[in-house]
Amino acid sequence: MHVRPLHDRILVQRSKEDEGEQQIGGIIIPDSAKEKPQRGTVIAAGNGKVRDDGDRVKLDVKAGDTILFGKYSGQEIKLDGVEYLIMKEDEVLAAIDDVGGRAGAAKTPTAKAAPARAATAKAKAATRKGR
Repeated sequence: MHVRPLHDRILVQRSKEDEGEQQIGGIIIPDSAKEKPQRGTVIAAGNGKVRDDGDRVKLDVKAGDTILFGKYSGQEIKLDGVEYLIMKEDEVLAAIDDVGGRAGAAKTPTAKAAPARAATAKAKAATRKGR
């Protein structure tokens, strides 16, 4: 079934977290008591909100984006046995850019930083020899 959200609404599928029971400090927490993830993937997006003057404002997120949203955001729906959220774009807190396939990965040093580090290393070596 193909669903197209209207106006400034988006269809989101929650990210899959650890399934099954989780043990914290020896206490077993069942699935029903766990908090649902506040991260998901945009499955479909509307065409944008229509302003009073008739112009359409495009959405900042698009299908395939990974987003963060509030704990109580959106309306839960079930389509073909799969749970989704429909929410307004205003309820999205942030879009996550997964650069290079690793979220939060350290940046590689630039070519300009390498000579500066080499000069610092030479200065330290000269200081050690002078002692």
